[in-house]
Amino acid sequence: MFLESGWMLLRRVLTGALLAVALVAGPLALAAPASAQDPVDLGASHVDDVAGVLTDSQGDAVAAAAAKLADDHKIDLFVVYVDRFTNPTDAADWANETAAQNNLGPNDYLLAVATDGRAYYLSGDDEGPVSADQLDRIEQNDIEPQLRAGDWSGAGIAAAQGLSDAVGGGGGGFFWFFIIAVVVVGLILFFVLRSRRKKKAGGAVAGAPGQPQSELQTIPIEELQRRAGSALVQTDDAIRTSEEELGFATAQYGADSVVPFQAALDQAKGQLREAFTLKQKLDDAEPDTDEQRRGWNIRIVELCAAANQALDAQADAFDELRSLEKRIPAASTEVATAAQELTARVEQTRATVAALAQRYTDASLATVSDNVDQATQRLAFVQTALAAAAQKAGAGDTSAAAIGVRAAEESVDQAKLLLDAVDRVAADLAKTQQSIDTVLPELESDLAEARALAATGDPGGTIAGVIASTEQTVTDVRAKLAAGPINPLEIAQRLDGANRSIDGVLQGVRDARLQTQRAQSALQQTLLAAKARVSACEDFVTARRGAVGPEARTRLAEA
Repeated sequence: MFLESGWMLLRRVLTGALLAVALVAGPLALAAPASAQDPVDLGASHVDDVAGVLTDSQGDAVAAAAAKLADDHKIDLFVVYVDRFTNPTDAADWANETAAQNNLGPNDYLLAVATDGRAYYLSGDDEGPVSADQLDRIEQNDIEPQLRAGDWSGAGIAAAQGLSDAVGGGGGGFFWFFIIAVVVVGLILFFVLRSRRKKKAGGAVAGAPGQPQSELQTIPIEELQRRAGSALVQTDDAIRTSEEELGFATAQYGADSVVPFQAALDQAKGQLREAFTLKQKLDDAEPDTDEQRRGWNIRIVELCAAANQALDAQADAFDELRSLEKRIPAASTEVATAAQELTARVEQTRATVAALAQRYTDASLATVSDNVDQATQRLAFVQTALAAAAQKAGAGDTSAAAIGVRAAEESVDQAKLLLDAVDRVAADLAKTQQSIDTVLPELESDLAEARALAATGDPGGTIAGVIASTEQTVTDVRAKLAAGPINPLEIAQRLDGANRSIDGVLQGVRDARLQTQRAQSALQQTLLAAKARVSACEDFVTARRGAVGPEARTRLAEA
Protein backbone atom coordinates (compact mmCIF):
# COMPACT_ATOMS: atom_id res chain seq x y z
CA MET A 1 0.00 0.00 0.00
CA PHE A 2 1.32 3.41 -0.94
CA LEU A 3 1.34 6.51 1.22
CA GLU A 4 2.40 10.02 0.28
CA SER A 5 4.04 12.38 2.74
CA GLY A 6 6.01 15.60 2.59
CA TRP A 7 9.05 14.33 0.70
CA MET A 8 7.02 12.83 -2.14
CA LEU A 9 4.62 15.73 -2.57
CA LEU A 10 7.40 18.29 -2.47
CA ARG A 11 9.30 16.37 -5.11
CA ARG A 12 6.28 16.26 -7.37
CA VAL A 13 5.40 19.93 -6.96
CA LEU A 14 8.89 21.23 -7.65
CA THR A 15 9.92 18.93 -10.50
CA GLY A 16 6.72 18.27 -12.44
CA ALA A 17 6.95 21.28 -14.72
CA LEU A 18 10.69 20.87 -15.31
CA LEU A 19 10.33 17.24 -16.35
CA ALA A 20 7.48 18.02 -18.72
CA VAL A 21 9.47 20.76 -20.45
CA ALA A 22 12.53 18.53 -20.75
CA LEU A 23 10.57 15.78 -22.41
CA VAL A 24 8.83 18.09 -24.85
CA ALA A 25 12.14 19.68 -25.80
CA GLY A 26 13.94 16.35 -26.17
CA PRO A 27 14.10 14.76 -29.64
CA LEU A 28 12.10 11.68 -28.73
CA ALA A 29 11.64 9.11 -31.47
CA LEU A 30 7.87 8.89 -31.51
CA ALA A 31 5.59 6.32 -33.04
CA ALA A 32 2.47 7.17 -34.98
CA PRO A 33 -0.45 8.47 -32.89
CA ALA A 34 -2.19 5.68 -31.06
CA SER A 35 -4.92 5.17 -28.53
CA ALA A 36 -4.57 6.30 -24.94
CA GLN A 37 -4.12 3.78 -22.14
CA ASP A 38 -5.80 3.61 -18.74
CA PRO A 39 -3.77 2.48 -15.70
CA VAL A 40 -2.76 -1.14 -16.29
CA ASP A 41 -2.62 -4.36 -14.30
CA LEU A 42 1.07 -5.16 -14.00
CA GLY A 43 0.76 -8.94 -13.73
CA ALA A 44 3.78 -11.12 -13.05
CA SER A 45 6.23 -9.47 -15.45
CA HIS A 46 8.42 -6.51 -14.54
CA VAL A 47 8.12 -5.13 -18.09
CA ASP A 48 4.81 -4.31 -19.80
CA ASP A 49 5.31 -2.99 -23.33
CA VAL A 50 1.75 -1.98 -24.20
CA ALA A 51 3.07 0.52 -26.76
CA GLY A 52 5.06 -2.17 -28.57
CA VAL A 53 8.27 -0.13 -28.76
CA LEU A 54 10.64 -2.84 -27.53
CA THR A 55 12.08 -5.77 -29.42
CA ASP A 56 12.17 -9.11 -27.64
CA SER A 57 15.84 -8.68 -26.81
CA GLN A 58 15.27 -5.15 -25.49
CA GLY A 59 12.41 -6.32 -23.30
CA ASP A 60 14.60 -9.13 -21.97
CA ALA A 61 17.37 -6.64 -21.20
CA VAL A 62 15.04 -4.41 -19.16
CA ALA A 63 13.63 -7.46 -17.36
CA ALA A 64 17.16 -8.67 -16.59
CA ALA A 65 18.09 -5.28 -15.12
CA ALA A 66 14.97 -5.34 -12.95
CA ALA A 67 15.70 -8.91 -11.85
CA LYS A 68 19.27 -7.97 -10.86
CA LEU A 69 17.95 -5.05 -8.85
CA ALA A 70 15.57 -7.39 -7.03
CA ASP A 71 18.31 -9.94 -6.36
CA ASP A 72 20.85 -7.39 -5.16
CA HIS A 73 18.67 -5.07 -3.11
CA LYS A 74 15.21 -6.67 -2.71
CA ILE A 75 13.69 -3.83 -4.72
CA ASP A 76 11.15 -4.45 -7.47
CA LEU A 77 11.11 -2.13 -10.48
CA PHE A 78 8.15 -2.30 -12.85
CA VAL A 79 8.48 -0.60 -16.24
CA VAL A 80 5.42 0.19 -18.36
CA TYR A 81 5.43 1.64 -21.88
CA VAL A 82 2.13 2.97 -23.27
CA ASP A 83 1.24 5.28 -26.13
CA ARG A 84 -0.53 7.91 -24.05
CA PHE A 85 -1.76 8.25 -20.49
CA THR A 86 -5.49 8.52 -19.89
CA ASN A 87 -7.84 8.36 -16.91
CA PRO A 88 -5.80 10.21 -15.62
CA THR A 89 -3.78 11.97 -18.32
CA ASP A 90 -1.14 13.40 -15.98
CA ALA A 91 2.01 11.24 -15.94
CA ALA A 92 2.50 11.29 -12.17
CA ASP A 93 -1.15 10.66 -11.45
CA TRP A 94 -1.27 7.83 -13.99
CA ALA A 95 1.81 6.16 -12.54
CA ASN A 96 0.60 6.58 -8.99
CA GLU A 97 -2.86 5.28 -9.85
CA THR A 98 -1.30 2.24 -11.50
CA ALA A 99 0.85 1.69 -8.42
CA ALA A 100 -2.13 1.96 -6.08
CA GLN A 101 -4.26 -0.25 -8.34
CA ASN A 102 -1.60 -2.95 -8.17
CA ASN A 103 -0.98 -2.54 -4.41
CA LEU A 104 2.72 -1.80 -4.85
CA GLY A 105 4.63 -1.59 -1.59
CA PRO A 106 7.42 0.63 -0.21
CA ASN A 107 10.10 -1.47 -1.93
CA ASP A 108 8.34 -1.30 -5.29
CA TYR A 109 9.02 1.36 -7.94
CA LEU A 110 7.21 2.03 -11.20
CA LEU A 111 8.58 3.76 -14.29
CA ALA A 112 5.71 4.76 -16.57
CA VAL A 113 6.57 6.05 -20.06
CA ALA A 114 4.10 7.43 -22.61
CA THR A 115 6.02 7.07 -25.87
CA ASP A 116 3.56 9.01 -27.99
CA GLY A 117 2.45 11.39 -25.24
CA ARG A 118 5.99 12.61 -24.46
CA ALA A 119 5.67 12.04 -20.72
CA TYR A 120 7.08 9.80 -18.00
CA TYR A 121 7.22 9.44 -14.24
CA LEU A 122 9.23 7.34 -11.79
CA SER A 123 6.81 6.54 -8.99
CA GLY A 124 8.22 5.58 -5.62
CA ASP A 125 7.15 5.44 -2.00
CA ASP A 126 9.00 7.85 0.25
CA GLU A 127 8.82 5.23 2.99
CA GLY A 128 11.06 3.06 0.83
CA PRO A 129 14.84 2.87 0.62
CA VAL A 130 15.21 5.56 -2.06
CA SER A 131 14.49 9.15 -1.07
CA ALA A 132 12.57 11.71 -3.11
CA ASP A 133 15.76 13.64 -3.88
CA GLN A 134 17.39 10.47 -5.14
CA LEU A 135 14.40 9.73 -7.35
CA ASP A 136 14.73 13.23 -8.78
CA ARG A 137 18.36 12.63 -9.65
CA ILE A 138 17.58 9.24 -11.20
CA GLU A 139 14.94 10.85 -13.39
CA GLN A 140 17.07 13.78 -14.50
CA ASN A 141 20.49 12.11 -14.74
CA ASP A 142 19.69 8.54 -15.72
CA ILE A 143 16.26 8.17 -17.31
CA GLU A 144 15.77 11.46 -19.13
CA PRO A 145 18.92 11.29 -21.32
CA GLN A 146 17.83 7.87 -22.59
CA LEU A 147 14.34 9.11 -23.41
CA ARG A 148 15.69 12.14 -25.24
CA ALA A 149 17.69 9.76 -27.41
CA GLY A 150 14.62 7.63 -28.06
CA ASP A 151 16.20 4.69 -26.24
CA TRP A 152 13.12 3.19 -24.57
CA SER A 153 14.81 0.11 -23.19
CA GLY A 154 17.78 2.21 -22.07
CA ALA A 155 15.43 4.28 -19.91
CA GLY A 156 14.21 1.18 -18.08
CA ILE A 157 17.73 -0.16 -17.62
CA ALA A 158 18.94 3.25 -16.44
CA ALA A 159 16.12 3.39 -13.89
CA ALA A 160 17.15 0.01 -12.49
CA GLN A 161 20.82 1.03 -12.33
CA GLY A 162 19.96 4.38 -10.75
CA LEU A 163 17.89 2.71 -8.04
CA SER A 164 20.69 0.22 -7.42
CA ASP A 165 23.26 3.01 -7.09
CA ALA A 166 20.97 4.97 -4.77
CA VAL A 167 20.52 2.04 -2.41
CA GLY A 168 24.16 1.02 -2.61
CA GLY A 169 25.15 4.59 -1.82
CA GLY A 170 23.35 4.53 1.50
CA GLY A 171 19.84 5.67 0.60
CA GLY A 172 17.71 6.07 3.70
CA GLY A 173 15.31 3.32 4.74
CA PHE A 174 12.23 3.26 6.86
CA PHE A 175 13.85 3.74 10.28
CA TRP A 176 16.18 6.42 8.94
CA PHE A 177 13.19 8.32 7.64
CA PHE A 178 11.34 8.23 10.92
CA ILE A 179 14.35 9.10 13.04
CA ILE A 180 14.81 12.21 10.93
CA ALA A 181 11.08 12.84 11.24
CA VAL A 182 11.30 12.94 15.02
CA VAL A 183 14.38 15.17 15.08
CA VAL A 184 13.42 17.46 12.19
CA VAL A 185 9.92 18.41 13.08
CA GLY A 186 8.26 19.13 9.78
CA LEU A 187 8.90 16.15 7.60
CA ILE A 188 5.76 14.37 8.74
CA LEU A 189 3.56 17.42 8.49
CA PHE A 190 1.69 16.15 5.49
CA PHE A 191 -0.40 13.90 7.66
CA VAL A 192 -3.55 15.06 5.94
CA LEU A 193 -2.46 13.47 2.70
CA ARG A 194 -3.71 10.04 3.66
CA SER A 195 -3.16 8.17 0.43
CA ARG A 196 0.21 7.79 -1.22
CA ARG A 197 0.68 9.17 -4.74
CA LYS A 198 -2.30 11.51 -4.72
CA LYS A 199 -3.15 14.31 -7.12
CA LYS A 200 -0.32 16.80 -7.51
CA ALA A 201 -0.82 20.03 -5.62
CA GLY A 202 -1.46 22.93 -7.93
CA GLY A 203 -2.49 20.77 -10.87
CA ALA A 204 -5.16 21.97 -13.25
CA VAL A 205 -8.71 21.25 -12.20
CA ALA A 206 -11.88 21.06 -14.24
CA GLY A 207 -13.32 24.22 -12.77
CA ALA A 208 -13.90 26.13 -9.60
CA PRO A 209 -15.11 24.13 -6.61
CA GLY A 210 -18.70 23.20 -7.30
CA GLN A 211 -18.40 24.74 -10.76
CA PRO A 212 -18.27 22.06 -13.51
CA GLN A 213 -16.39 23.11 -16.60
CA SER A 214 -19.38 22.19 -18.75
CA GLU A 215 -21.32 24.98 -17.01
CA LEU A 216 -18.47 27.41 -17.55
CA GLN A 217 -18.65 26.57 -21.24
CA THR A 218 -22.32 27.49 -21.43
CA ILE A 219 -22.91 30.47 -19.14
CA PRO A 220 -22.91 33.94 -20.76
CA ILE A 221 -19.43 35.35 -21.28
CA GLU A 222 -20.22 38.42 -19.19
CA GLU A 223 -21.17 36.23 -16.21
CA LEU A 224 -18.07 34.09 -16.74
CA GLN A 225 -15.89 37.19 -16.81
CA ARG A 226 -17.47 38.41 -13.57
CA ARG A 227 -16.73 35.08 -11.88
CA ALA A 228 -13.16 35.10 -13.16
CA GLY A 229 -12.60 38.60 -11.77
CA SER A 230 -14.03 37.59 -8.41
CA ALA A 231 -11.82 34.49 -8.34
CA LEU A 232 -8.74 36.63 -8.99
CA VAL A 233 -9.51 38.93 -6.08
CA GLN A 234 -10.25 36.04 -3.70
CA THR A 235 -7.10 34.17 -4.69
CA ASP A 236 -4.92 37.25 -4.33
CA ASP A 237 -6.32 37.74 -0.83
CA ALA A 238 -5.81 34.05 -0.02
CA ILE A 239 -2.16 34.21 -1.03
CA ARG A 240 -1.55 37.30 1.10
CA THR A 241 -3.23 35.57 4.05
CA SER A 242 -1.21 32.42 3.45
CA GLU A 243 2.03 34.39 3.51
CA GLU A 244 1.12 35.63 6.97
CA GLU A 245 0.11 32.12 8.04
CA LEU A 246 3.41 30.79 6.74
CA GLY A 247 5.28 33.22 8.96
CA PHE A 248 3.28 32.14 12.02
CA ALA A 249 3.82 28.46 11.22
CA THR A 250 7.56 28.97 10.76
CA ALA A 251 7.82 30.64 14.13
CA GLN A 252 5.76 27.92 15.81
CA TYR A 253 7.01 24.73 14.15
CA GLY A 254 10.32 25.64 12.54
CA ALA A 255 11.49 26.24 8.98
CA ASP A 256 11.66 22.55 8.08
CA SER A 257 8.01 22.04 8.89
CA VAL A 258 6.84 24.66 6.39
CA VAL A 259 8.82 23.52 3.35
CA PRO A 260 5.72 21.93 1.76
CA PHE A 261 3.64 24.99 2.65
CA GLN A 262 6.22 27.23 0.99
CA ALA A 263 6.18 25.03 -2.09
CA ALA A 264 2.38 25.21 -2.29
CA LEU A 265 2.49 28.97 -1.82
CA ASP A 266 5.08 29.39 -4.57
CA GLN A 267 2.97 27.22 -6.84
CA ALA A 268 -0.11 29.29 -6.07
CA LYS A 269 1.76 32.51 -6.80
CA GLY A 270 2.81 31.15 -10.17
CA GLN A 271 -0.77 30.22 -10.98
CA LEU A 272 -1.98 33.64 -9.94
CA ARG A 273 0.64 35.32 -12.14
CA GLU A 274 -0.56 33.28 -15.10
CA ALA A 275 -4.15 34.21 -14.29
CA PHE A 276 -3.32 37.93 -14.11
CA THR A 277 -1.46 37.66 -17.43
CA LEU A 278 -4.61 36.27 -19.03
CA LYS A 279 -6.67 39.01 -17.41
CA GLN A 280 -4.30 41.61 -18.87
CA LYS A 281 -4.77 40.10 -22.33
CA LEU A 282 -8.52 40.35 -21.88
CA ASP A 283 -8.27 43.99 -20.82
CA ASP A 284 -5.79 45.26 -23.41
CA ALA A 285 -6.71 47.25 -26.52
CA GLU A 286 -6.48 44.31 -28.90
CA PRO A 287 -9.88 42.84 -29.78
CA ASP A 288 -10.47 39.24 -28.69
CA THR A 289 -12.79 36.67 -30.20
CA ASP A 290 -15.60 35.24 -28.10
CA GLU A 291 -13.77 31.92 -28.13
CA GLN A 292 -10.63 33.55 -26.72
CA ARG A 293 -12.58 35.44 -24.08
CA ARG A 294 -14.35 32.30 -22.90
CA GLY A 295 -11.23 30.16 -22.96
CA TRP A 296 -9.07 32.65 -21.07
CA ASN A 297 -11.72 33.33 -18.44
CA ILE A 298 -12.25 29.61 -17.89
CA ARG A 299 -8.51 29.19 -17.49
CA ILE A 300 -8.46 31.99 -14.90
CA VAL A 301 -11.16 30.22 -12.91
CA GLU A 302 -9.23 26.94 -13.15
CA LEU A 303 -5.95 28.48 -12.01
CA CYS A 304 -7.54 30.25 -9.07
CA ALA A 305 -9.38 27.10 -8.01
CA ALA A 306 -6.19 25.05 -8.07
CA ALA A 307 -4.26 27.66 -6.10
CA ASN A 308 -6.95 27.92 -3.45
CA GLN A 309 -7.27 24.17 -3.07
CA ALA A 310 -3.54 23.75 -2.50
CA LEU A 311 -3.42 26.56 0.04
CA ASP A 312 -6.53 25.32 1.83
CA ALA A 313 -4.95 21.89 2.25
CA GLN A 314 -1.90 23.44 3.89
CA ALA A 315 -3.96 25.69 6.14
CA ASP A 316 -6.10 22.74 7.21
CA ALA A 317 -2.98 20.76 8.06
CA PHE A 318 -1.70 23.44 10.42
CA ASP A 319 -5.16 23.99 11.90
CA GLU A 320 -5.41 20.29 12.73
CA LEU A 321 -1.93 20.31 14.20
CA ARG A 322 -2.73 23.27 16.44
CA SER A 323 -5.92 21.55 17.51
CA LEU A 324 -3.90 18.46 18.37
CA GLU A 325 -1.65 20.51 20.66
CA LYS A 326 -4.65 21.07 22.95
CA ARG A 327 -5.35 17.35 23.42
CA ILE A 328 -1.96 15.63 23.39
CA PRO A 329 -2.64 13.24 26.34
CA ALA A 330 -6.01 12.10 24.96
CA ALA A 331 -4.70 11.82 21.41
CA SER A 332 -1.69 9.82 22.61
CA THR A 333 -3.99 7.38 24.39
CA GLU A 334 -6.15 7.01 21.29
CA VAL A 335 -3.14 6.29 19.12
CA ALA A 336 -1.73 3.78 21.59
CA THR A 337 -5.07 1.96 21.74
CA ALA A 338 -5.33 1.85 17.95
CA ALA A 339 -1.79 0.51 17.73
CA GLN A 340 -2.59 -2.25 20.22
CA GLU A 341 -5.63 -3.28 18.19
CA LEU A 342 -3.55 -3.49 15.04
CA THR A 343 -0.79 -5.39 16.83
CA ALA A 344 -3.38 -8.03 17.67
CA ARG A 345 -4.06 -8.39 13.94
CA VAL A 346 -0.44 -8.84 12.92
CA GLU A 347 -0.09 -12.56 13.57
CA GLN A 348 -3.50 -13.29 12.09
CA THR A 349 -2.53 -11.42 8.94
CA ARG A 350 0.82 -13.20 8.86
CA ALA A 351 -1.07 -16.50 8.94
CA THR A 352 -3.27 -15.24 6.11
CA VAL A 353 -0.22 -14.51 3.96
CA ALA A 354 1.19 -17.95 4.73
CA ALA A 355 -2.10 -19.60 3.78
CA LEU A 356 -2.28 -17.60 0.57
CA ALA A 357 1.26 -18.68 -0.30
CA GLN A 358 0.10 -22.30 -0.23
CA ARG A 359 -2.59 -21.62 -2.85
CA TYR A 360 -1.18 -18.85 -5.01
CA THR A 361 2.12 -18.11 -6.74
CA ASP A 362 4.67 -15.60 -5.49
CA ALA A 363 3.77 -13.28 -8.37
CA SER A 364 0.15 -13.22 -7.18
CA LEU A 365 1.26 -12.05 -3.75
CA ALA A 366 4.21 -9.84 -4.72
CA THR A 367 2.43 -6.63 -3.74
CA VAL A 368 1.67 -7.75 -0.17
CA SER A 369 4.37 -10.30 0.62
CA ASP A 370 6.20 -7.94 3.01
CA ASN A 371 3.17 -6.01 4.26
CA VAL A 372 3.18 -7.69 7.67
CA ASP A 373 6.84 -6.81 8.26
CA GLN A 374 6.24 -3.25 7.09
CA ALA A 375 3.22 -2.92 9.39
CA THR A 376 5.24 -4.28 12.30
CA GLN A 377 7.93 -1.66 11.71
CA ARG A 378 5.38 1.13 11.70
CA LEU A 379 3.73 -0.11 14.87
CA ALA A 380 7.13 -0.27 16.56
CA PHE A 381 7.74 3.34 15.58
CA VAL A 382 4.47 4.37 17.23
CA GLN A 383 5.95 3.67 20.66
CA THR A 384 9.07 5.67 19.84
CA ALA A 385 7.07 8.62 18.54
CA LEU A 386 4.69 8.66 21.51
CA ALA A 387 7.58 8.49 23.97
CA ALA A 388 9.28 11.42 22.23
CA ALA A 389 6.00 13.35 22.21
CA ALA A 390 5.50 12.76 25.93
CA GLN A 391 9.01 14.01 26.64
CA LYS A 392 8.44 17.16 24.57
CA ALA A 393 5.08 17.79 26.21
CA GLY A 394 6.65 17.41 29.64
CA ALA A 395 9.22 20.04 28.68
CA GLY A 396 6.45 22.39 27.57
CA ASP A 397 7.17 22.09 23.84
CA THR A 398 3.63 21.29 22.73
CA SER A 399 4.37 22.05 19.08
CA ALA A 400 7.02 19.33 18.84
CA ALA A 401 4.83 17.03 20.92
CA ALA A 402 1.93 17.48 18.50
CA ILE A 403 4.15 16.57 15.57
CA GLY A 404 5.29 13.45 17.40
CA VAL A 405 1.71 12.38 18.07
CA ARG A 406 0.79 13.10 14.48
CA ALA A 407 3.72 10.98 13.28
CA ALA A 408 2.43 8.15 15.46
CA GLU A 409 -1.07 8.59 14.04
CA GLU A 410 0.32 8.45 10.53
CA SER A 411 2.19 5.25 11.33
CA VAL A 412 -0.97 3.67 12.69
CA ASP A 413 -2.85 4.66 9.55
CA GLN A 414 -0.15 3.18 7.36
CA ALA A 415 -0.01 -0.04 9.36
CA LYS A 416 -3.76 -0.43 9.01
CA LEU A 417 -3.59 0.14 5.27
CA LEU A 418 -0.84 -2.47 4.97
CA LEU A 419 -2.80 -5.08 6.91
CA ASP A 420 -6.04 -4.23 5.14
CA ALA A 421 -4.29 -4.65 1.80
CA VAL A 422 -3.58 -8.30 2.61
CA ASP A 423 -7.25 -8.93 3.34
CA ARG A 424 -8.25 -7.12 0.17
CA VAL A 425 -5.83 -9.09 -2.00
CA ALA A 426 -7.02 -12.32 -0.41
CA ALA A 427 -10.62 -11.41 -1.21
CA ASP A 428 -9.74 -10.36 -4.77
CA LEU A 429 -7.85 -13.58 -5.45
CA ALA A 430 -10.69 -15.67 -4.04
CA LYS A 431 -13.21 -13.78 -6.13
CA THR A 432 -11.08 -14.23 -9.23
CA GLN A 433 -10.80 -17.96 -8.58
CA GLN A 434 -14.58 -18.16 -8.22
CA SER A 435 -14.95 -16.46 -11.59
CA ILE A 436 -12.57 -19.04 -13.07
CA ASP A 437 -14.76 -21.82 -11.71
CA THR A 438 -17.74 -20.16 -13.40
CA VAL A 439 -16.12 -19.31 -16.71
CA LEU A 440 -14.52 -22.70 -17.38
CA PRO A 441 -17.83 -24.63 -17.73
CA GLU A 442 -19.26 -21.80 -19.84
CA LEU A 443 -16.23 -21.95 -22.10
CA GLU A 444 -16.57 -25.71 -22.47
CA SER A 445 -20.25 -25.23 -23.35
CA ASP A 446 -19.23 -22.75 -26.04
CA LEU A 447 -16.74 -25.31 -27.32
CA ALA A 448 -19.50 -27.88 -27.69
CA GLU A 449 -21.61 -25.38 -29.62
CA ALA A 450 -18.65 -24.46 -31.82
CA ARG A 451 -17.98 -28.12 -32.62
CA ALA A 452 -21.61 -28.56 -33.63
CA LEU A 453 -21.41 -25.52 -35.88
CA ALA A 454 -18.19 -26.75 -37.47
CA ALA A 455 -19.87 -30.08 -38.23
CA THR A 456 -22.51 -28.28 -40.33
CA GLY A 457 -19.84 -26.58 -42.43
CA ASP A 458 -16.68 -24.53 -41.91
CA PRO A 459 -15.28 -23.75 -45.37
CA GLY A 460 -12.62 -21.29 -44.20
CA GLY A 461 -11.58 -23.30 -41.16
CA THR A 462 -12.18 -20.31 -38.89
CA ILE A 463 -14.29 -22.22 -36.39
CA ALA A 464 -11.83 -25.11 -36.29
CA GLY A 465 -8.93 -22.75 -35.54
CA VAL A 466 -10.75 -21.12 -32.65
CA ILE A 467 -11.81 -24.52 -31.32
CA ALA A 468 -8.19 -25.71 -31.29
CA SER A 469 -6.84 -22.65 -29.46
CA THR A 470 -9.70 -22.67 -26.95
CA GLU A 471 -9.25 -26.37 -26.25
CA GLN A 472 -5.55 -25.75 -25.60
CA THR A 473 -6.37 -22.93 -23.19
CA VAL A 474 -8.88 -25.06 -21.29
CA THR A 475 -6.40 -27.94 -21.08
CA ASP A 476 -3.61 -25.68 -19.82
CA VAL A 477 -5.84 -24.01 -17.26
CA ARG A 478 -7.15 -27.27 -15.87
CA ALA A 479 -3.59 -28.56 -15.59
CA LYS A 480 -2.51 -25.46 -13.66
CA LEU A 481 -5.51 -25.69 -11.37
CA ALA A 482 -4.71 -29.31 -10.63
CA ALA A 483 -0.99 -28.74 -10.05
CA GLY A 484 -1.14 -25.53 -7.99
CA PRO A 485 -0.19 -23.05 -6.69
CA ILE A 486 -1.86 -20.78 -9.22
CA ASN A 487 -1.91 -17.19 -10.39
CA PRO A 488 -5.67 -16.50 -10.64
CA LEU A 489 -5.21 -13.17 -12.42
CA GLU A 490 -3.06 -14.71 -15.14
CA ILE A 491 -5.48 -17.62 -15.60
CA ALA A 492 -8.47 -15.28 -15.69
CA GLN A 493 -6.79 -13.20 -18.41
CA ARG A 494 -6.18 -16.32 -20.52
CA LEU A 495 -9.76 -17.47 -20.12
CA ASP A 496 -11.05 -14.02 -20.96
CA GLY A 497 -9.04 -13.95 -24.18
CA ALA A 498 -10.24 -17.42 -25.17
CA ASN A 499 -13.82 -16.49 -24.33
CA ARG A 500 -13.69 -13.36 -26.50
CA SER A 501 -12.27 -15.34 -29.43
CA ILE A 502 -14.86 -18.09 -29.40
CA ASP A 503 -17.69 -15.66 -28.66
CA GLY A 504 -16.69 -13.67 -31.73
CA VAL A 505 -17.02 -16.73 -33.95
CA LEU A 506 -20.24 -17.93 -32.36
CA GLN A 507 -21.80 -14.49 -32.45
CA GLY A 508 -21.05 -14.19 -36.15
CA VAL A 509 -22.80 -17.48 -36.84
CA ARG A 510 -25.67 -16.55 -34.55
CA ASP A 511 -26.09 -13.21 -36.32
CA ALA A 512 -26.12 -14.94 -39.71
CA ARG A 513 -28.73 -17.42 -38.51
CA LEU A 514 -30.84 -14.66 -37.04
CA GLN A 515 -30.68 -12.75 -40.32
CA THR A 516 -31.79 -15.86 -42.22
CA GLN A 517 -34.63 -16.43 -39.79
CA ARG A 518 -35.77 -12.85 -40.19
CA ALA A 519 -35.67 -13.13 -43.98
CA GLN A 520 -37.69 -16.31 -43.85
CA SER A 521 -40.20 -14.69 -41.54
CA ALA A 522 -40.50 -11.67 -43.84
CA LEU A 523 -41.03 -13.99 -46.80
CA GLN A 524 -43.82 -15.79 -45.00
CA GLN A 525 -45.49 -12.48 -44.22
CA THR A 526 -45.22 -11.43 -47.87
CA LEU A 527 -46.70 -14.72 -49.08
CA LEU A 528 -49.56 -14.48 -46.62
CA ALA A 529 -50.34 -10.95 -47.77
CA ALA A 530 -50.25 -12.02 -51.43
CA LYS A 531 -52.45 -15.01 -50.74
CA ALA A 532 -54.96 -12.77 -48.99
CA ARG A 533 -55.10 -10.47 -52.02
CA VAL A 534 -55.62 -13.40 -54.40
CA SER A 535 -58.41 -14.72 -52.24
CA ALA A 536 -60.05 -11.33 -52.21
CA CYS A 537 -59.84 -11.15 -55.98
CA GLU A 538 -61.37 -14.60 -56.34
CA ASP A 539 -64.21 -13.61 -54.09
CA PHE A 540 -64.72 -10.45 -56.14
CA VAL A 541 -64.83 -12.37 -59.44
CA THR A 542 -67.13 -15.00 -58.04
CA ALA A 543 -69.54 -12.38 -56.80
CA ARG A 544 -69.42 -10.40 -60.06
CA ARG A 545 -69.06 -12.99 -62.80
CA GLY A 546 -70.91 -11.05 -65.41
CA ALA A 547 -68.89 -7.89 -64.88
CA VAL A 548 -65.39 -9.41 -65.02
CA GLY A 549 -63.77 -9.88 -68.43
CA PRO A 550 -61.21 -12.43 -69.69
CA GLU A 551 -58.09 -10.27 -69.09
CA ALA A 552 -58.76 -9.92 -65.36
CA ARG A 553 -59.58 -13.60 -65.08
CA THR A 554 -56.26 -14.43 -66.82
CA ARG A 555 -54.26 -12.37 -64.31
CA LEU A 556 -56.11 -14.05 -61.45
CA ALA A 557 -55.32 -17.49 -62.85
CA GLU A 558 -51.61 -16.59 -63.05
CA ALA A 559 -51.61 -15.46 -59.41
